[in-house]
Amino acid sequence: MGRRLLLPHTRRLMLFLRPMRYSASATATATAGSSRDPLHVCVVGSGPAGFYTAEKMLKGHEGVRVDIIDRLPTPFGLVRSGVAPDHPETKIVVNQFSRVAANPRCSFFGNVTLGSDLSLSELRKTYDVVVLAYGAESDRSFGIPGEDLRGIHSAREFVWWYNGHPDMCNLAPDLTNTDSAVVLGQGNVALDVARILLRCTTELASTDIADYALDALRSSTIRKVYLVGRRGPVQAACTAKELREILGLKNVNVYIKEADLATSPADKEEMRNSRIKRRVYELLSKAATVHQENNDNDQKELHFVFFRKPTKFLPSEDGSTVGAMELEKTLLKDDGATGKQVAVGTGEFEELKCGIVLKSIGYKSLPIEGLSFDKYRGVVPNLRGRVLSSESETATVEPGLYVVGWLKRGPTGIVATNLHCAEETHTNRHVFGLWFV
Repeated sequence: MGRRLLLPHTRRLMLFLRPMRYSASATATATAGSSRDPLHVCVVGSGPAGFYTAEKMLKGHEGVRVDIIDRLPTPFGLVRSGVAPDHPETKIVVNQFSRVAANPRCSFFGNVTLGSDLSLSELRKTYDVVVLAYGAESDRSFGIPGEDLRGIHSAREFVWWYNGHPDMCNLAPDLTNTDSAVVLGQGNVALDVARILLRCTTELASTDIADYALDALRSSTIRKVYLVGRRGPVQAACTAKELREILGLKNVNVYIKEADLATSPADKEEMRNSRIKRRVYELLSKAATVHQENNDNDQKELHFVFFRKPTKFLPSEDGSTVGAMELEKTLLKDDGATGKQVAVGTGEFEELKCGIVLKSIGYKSLPIEGLSFDKYRGVVPNLRGRVLSSESETATVEPGLYVVGWLKRGPTGIVATNLHCAEETHTNRHVFGLWFV
């Protein structure tokens, strides 16, 4: 395999790597066919976006050397820490990434954190090209009262916890003080965490879930999970595949209010324009008509709660732990600009008791010193993968600096989406041979 070094200190990394910069004339000469030192590229981040980018470079350009650095000691990013343990088929892509890492022109350096172990300016001086692919390792917040109560976690934290991510192995969510959990959001990640809470632990035991998480789930007293969304079933952000899986869980009754399934002309138009939306709505409608009442003590409940937005986290009797959610009823209105239906509050409120809340409202990328950053969108301003100097219309392209993955487009898509994203950045005609002109 390629060199696999765990280098926790900048000095050791910088001593190992040889600085190489090329002038415009050198590049022009190389383009004409004369020999030169190989292009040296650094990819920051070893998740799908990073490895797909490295693969494109290694396959498309003879002699290029690619170094992949990551703040964790192990590679593969969200494939390792973000994919649910009961989805082993999604993790098969690790085999492909391992073949990339085995290329003698590819090296992986773990325990190297951009921004603390070394700076972006140091990387740019050391390498011909730097590709930023470090993803999104923070979370969006609601900014509503009570959000700092104990028992409230982001879905990212919970996912990292049950996948054994070193940052969250000590999270220790309390799954034994309540029978009810609320998941805020109805996308695929929300369905993942709800499914892990509800799935039979004998089934989870055959997966690669972290041992401490499996032990905690075995002791869990949670029997009801509420998936709460601001809009309706037509706008649920999950895919049909994920929805079908959670609806098919053994010993789980599904509850959906029939009134929530009523559709407006705008809803019907959305479904005409999107096969995925139509299929998701059909699955939810079918689930609402199936009643699986059972007196089995192990029976659990999954409640889809539509047209509700959180307005406050309410404490339990101890004053420090979440005990309920205050939800405002919503209705959909055209935003007047894009034609998109948005949820607006009606002024009617209700409470939903719970002992744990998982917020699945989106991951967020973080800026680093020396890098322009769009705080509102949570991305690096870029032109088809080329990093721009600012968000303004007069921004210039940063030479030799590129971005890919969630840091480029925002936290959307599946693992394979990063393949197309990496391809766009790679095929930008300024990428190879023209960087230094």
